[in-house]
Amino acid sequence: MLIMTRKKFSWILVTLIIFGFFVTSLVSYKVAHDTLEEQINKDSLPLTSDNIYSEIQQDLIRPIFISSLMAQDTFVREWTLAGEQDPERIIRYLREIQRQYQTISSFYISDRTGHYYHYTGILKQVSESNPNDAWFYRVKNSAPDKNFEVNIDIDTANSQQTVVFVNYKVFDFENRFLGVIGVGLSSDAVSALVEKYQKRYNRHIYFINELGEVTLHGSHHPGFDQIQQREGLKTLATQILTSPSVGASYYADGQKVYLNSRWVDEFQWYIIVEQKDEFNHDIWFKATLGNLAISAFVALGVLGLAQMSFRGYQKRLEDMAVRDKLTGAYNRQVFEELVDDAISLANKESHPLSLAVIDLDHFKQVNDNYGHPAGDLVLQRVVALCQRHIAQVGTLCRWGGEEFVVLLPHMTQQEAYQRMESIRAEIAMHASQPQVTVSIGVVQYQQNESLLHLFNRADQAMYTAKSEGRNKVVGL
Repeated sequence: MLIMTRKKFSWILVTLIIFGFFVTSLVSYKVAHDTLEEQINKDSLPLTSDNIYSEIQQDLIRPIFISSLMAQDTFVREWTLAGEQDPERIIRYLREIQRQYQTISSFYISDRTGHYYHYTGILKQVSESNPNDAWFYRVKNSAPDKNFEVNIDIDTANSQQTVVFVNYKVFDFENRFLGVIGVGLSSDAVSALVEKYQKRYNRHIYFINELGEVTLHGSHHPGFDQIQQREGLKTLATQILTSPSVGASYYADGQKVYLNSRWVDEFQWYIIVEQKDEFNHDIWFKATLGNLAISAFVALGVLGLAQMSFRGYQKRLEDMAVRDKLTGAYNRQVFEELVDDAISLANKESHPLSLAVIDLDHFKQVNDNYGHPAGDLVLQRVVALCQRHIAQVGTLCRWGGEEFVVLLPHMTQQEAYQRMESIRAEIAMHASQPQVTVSIGVVQYQQNESLLHLFNRADQAMYTAKSEGRNKVVGL
């Protein structure tokens, strides 16, 4: 019979080990997959967004430099200060800039007159009441150390064309604002940059405006015009369009897609970088089968060692199961069993039984001011002191955090109150830093009372002590 029991135990153990290897493989897969996902969401995609953002700025250095030269040109400043006479002169200047540098547009807006000078002529007069002119006043009122911005907008001269504008502030010789000057690039040129970034970083990259409309993208774009139209992505639309940066994922076409968005203030657009989940599930499955085969051999060796080590570890496991690791007091699970037994005995023999709840006052401040190691020492010190006072007459349990429960069989509430008062007083007088106090609630068991009701009464008494100023014992 004993041999059969051991064989049964052995097979159970082998089965558990193999099952454990299988579960471990699943967990390893989950951990590896989650690690990859975290790396993509927190490192890879944000870094790609940052790099692309930096490269866009670098690729726009030439038009920015051209706009800077225009803003510093004494002709522009002197012509403006002279009253903007003979507009054809500034128009010829802008036309020459456009021809020489092969830009899509060149322009100058005067703050004094509001005239929008274009290389083709005077297009209009800007106004604060016109939403299409908001960009001019945004540049004008921008921080003093911000001399330019890059903005993607509809070309004023051609409403069918999207242009990348470099808007540069113009100041007179006494650093007073005169207007905004700059050049425009074809959005196709920027799209070519996006295509270059896609190939370099092997990511899907595109831009959207504040409405979620796709404004620029490279090749192999799935074809949606708004992120609200994209399967899975539409659930993230609000989050993306209301946050400066978002790392998330969604499912489209049966595949998981990782996403990172970033607000590009110069464009007033969001840059979206996406990467598909390319975790190799076939390789993982083959590795799992190999692990299971190995586990069958390992299980046999472990079985023999387990038989030899079982008895030695049994006692240690029992201690770990019933004791709080930090303080050595009983843990909550075993304490509930002890209280149930004590209640049954009290009912049977009709002897008194009391319960006390001890809670350290302002213990969070101890951790905040002195650190958690100091807080741990305080808990150990309080437990040691309590154990001295209740030795041979009671049982102490760490109920949770800084709360402890004391079981006092064969003790009336008055006797328990006196015992708890001596504990409270000694803790309060303890000179070691950090110094703490305790609030204690004491109750006596009532016939046929449940453990839950008994504990709730003791807990209520403890909170009464808290409400009456702490550092106090209250009996109910």
